[in-house]
Amino acid sequence: MHKLFLLLFLIVGCKQLSMAQFNRWQQRVKYTMNIDIDASSNRFTGKQKLAYTNNSPDILRKVFYHLYFNAFQPNSSMDVRSQELGKTLVNGRQDWDGRVKDRISKLKEDEIGYQKITSLKINGIAQPFKYHETILEVNLTKAIAPKTSVVLDMEFEAQVPLQIRRSGRDNPTTGVRYSMSQWYPKLCEYDYEGWHPTPYVAREFYGVWGDFDVTISIDKTYKLGGSGILANAAEIGWGYDAPGTELKSIASPKRTWHFIANNVHDFMWAADPGYKHLVRKMPNGGPTLNVIYNYKNNDINNDEAWTAVADAAVTVLPFIETHFGKYPYPQYSFIQGGDGGMEYPMATLLSGPGLGTVFHEWMHSWYQMMLGTNESLYAWMDEGFTEYATDLVEGYYRDKVSRVKGVFNPAYIKSIDSAAALLPLEHNSNYKSYYYIAKSDYEEPLTTHADHFNTNIGYSVAAYSKGCVFMEQLGYIIGGQVRDKILLEYYKQWHFKHPNSSDFIKLAEDVSGLKLDWYKEYWCSTTKKIDYAIDSLWEENGVSKIRIRKVGQMPMPIDLQLTFKDGSTEIHYVPLNLMFGEKPVEDKKQNRIVHQEWRWTHPTYIVELKHRLTDVKKVEIDPTKRMADIDQKNNTLELNW
Repeated sequence: MHKLFLLLFLIVGCKQLSMAQFNRWQQRVKYTMNIDIDASSNRFTGKQKLAYTNNSPDILRKVFYHLYFNAFQPNSSMDVRSQELGKTLVNGRQDWDGRVKDRISKLKEDEIGYQKITSLKINGIAQPFKYHETILEVNLTKAIAPKTSVVLDMEFEAQVPLQIRRSGRDNPTTGVRYSMSQWYPKLCEYDYEGWHPTPYVAREFYGVWGDFDVTISIDKTYKLGGSGILANAAEIGWGYDAPGTELKSIASPKRTWHFIANNVHDFMWAADPGYKHLVRKMPNGGPTLNVIYNYKNNDINNDEAWTAVADAAVTVLPFIETHFGKYPYPQYSFIQGGDGGMEYPMATLLSGPGLGTVFHEWMHSWYQMMLGTNESLYAWMDEGFTEYATDLVEGYYRDKVSRVKGVFNPAYIKSIDSAAALLPLEHNSNYKSYYYIAKSDYEEPLTTHADHFNTNIGYSVAAYSKGCVFMEQLGYIIGGQVRDKILLEYYKQWHFKHPNSSDFIKLAEDVSGLKLDWYKEYWCSTTKKIDYAIDSLWEENGVSKIRIRKVGQMPMPIDLQLTFKDGSTEIHYVPLNLMFGEKPVEDKKQNRIVHQEWRWTHPTYIVELKHRLTDVKKVEIDPTKRMADIDQKNNTLELNW
């Protein structure tokens, strides 16, 4: 494709995209919850009023709720699954989640978690329901018609389990009293594929967008952080009314906290008497950033580390919004709690102040909280895209810090400059993880359900690393600058709409003007590998020829770089026939020659040169290393004429 035509296509195509209207319907919820916590028994009661709008064209004859706390009981699905995975040895180690192991099996009666429904009515009429461990099935006495709304009134009681996975109480590592995620009966998502009553076995989530109005009554010594804004900040104080204020004194034994979170698909909160609260306000009407952490024995180092979290968040947010889209909510809270890092709307739980985890969990606000893919089916679109973005944010932050300290390292800037098409320095660890799993017996297709991977390591590398490589490698296929446009358009067109992998690929095709369905099919639906080799080179009738061989089963376009004796370089670009086009020039400082397309059925391809073969000093496939070639030893040929 000629440069001018491609430029016109991108301008016109992106303009048309911005005008397009995506009409996929979304269900809608509005939760109003009143929660009363008994901190002495670690139990609470709740009243939940849920306004549910059926925007689908379907008649709903039943509904489902998640009851996540029921997973934390001996012999639960989570317990048994964890122990079964632990029987597999990977490099001599048990392949179970180190946070879970067999701990659930050892919980005592007052340490387990549970959620029990004491009453459930729809529009005032009691409904029959049935427990399926972590799923509640409600067979409606009257179906919910399309385009109508109902009110579900529920009363429930629950016990907070010991901290095992994500949520719970009395975490011995953090010292945090309550990490309250997956803590309330949550309506399952119903979408174009039907209901998604996914049991809580190990991993990911899927939720309905809506509004949350949550009132929590708890012992007055506790301090809270969570999703949403604090509606009664004036009566609470503690930095919510103004930075640096103290928790206001009250006479009653319990204090009421009132949070409101709009247009989110979940709600999390955490509580501890020893919490400390830092506040940062972004300029020009930007969000308020809260850092809430456990204040341990006047530990100055701990204070400094969490202060660094607050300052780092202020530093990187402009970069994030420029590259991935604007943060739309009025606040975000980094809260110490949980079992490592766990993302939720407008907040995250963090076991510690490590900035890598801080940035990763925050980037989930874009690739899960705002886009909301079904993580069980497309974990790589959440974790992988988040991991890709995190790598860039970390690189940007390191560069900013090095500039402030007067130790500027240009590699950090180069590594995030997709237009320069340089080495994917920031993604090296994810490439290495992918290469490890690809050469092992543990790789499974990305289309595998998150809970159904045979190993924990297989899931982790697939979702995080192979998902990250998908995005960086996409830049190799279509050009880094085009990929960056796709990410912004993806945010613009699909936030708050639950996109799937086909939606992303279709948008990528629209922006790039190239066919990409083959890429999704090979990379996501199979475990076929990329492996190209320089086979041979020779001169024939005065024409220099280089033969490239496709050793692996996955086809790709090829960037072949020649380095000449005079130090100059030249790129010979071979498009793949399945693309029906070519990527634009990425490095304008380097001459590029475009060859005829390589038909994927053919195992070899011959590149013809206008240069004498003896002028060539080095031949290299993919000098940027963005193509995930599992054997790069055969990618380079040094010539000593």
